[in-house]
Amino acid sequence: MKTNVGTTDRVVRILLAFVLAGLYFTGTISGTIGIIALILAIVLVITGLVGFCPLYLPCRINTCKKEQSNN
Repeated sequence: MKTNVGTTDRVVRILLAFVLAGLYFTGTISGTIGIIALILAIVLVITGLVGFCPLYLPCRINTCKKEQSNN
C-alpha cells in the first residue's frame, strides 16, 4: 500500500475530523446528519493517520511529494 496522502492533506483531514466530531458532540448537528458526520470524521482520521486514501486510487490522485510516495 503506497502512501497517496501528503502532509498538508493529512493535517487538513485531521483538523476537519476534529471539527465534525466537535459539532456532533456539542449537539450542533444531530440525527442522521450527525451520525454521517461522525462516521466521516472517523474515516478522515484513519486516512490521515495511515496516509492512504482508497478513493484517490480510481482518480489517480496523489498529494505526496515524490520522496514520500516510495513507501
